[in-house]
Amino acid sequence: MEDAELRQKLDALEAKIAEVYTSAEKTRKYFLAVVIVSVVAFVLPLVGFLFAIPSFLSTYSEVGDLLQ
Repeated sequence: MEDAELRQKLDALEAKIAEVYTSAEKTRKYFLAVVIVSVVAFVLPLVGFLFAIPSFLSTYSEVGDLLQ
């Protein structure tokens, strides 16, 4: 009786551990997706500014030349 009860508790613990592992993997994947989206949302505008700022500066310098 004692062995069967112990075995039942071990099986219940194994099932709970499997559920925790599954939950941790889902959380890890969600966190990875959030990090990737955050990096993309930060890096893409920076790359865009690399092209936009020189264009704006040249436009403003042309406007400045016209006013003088």
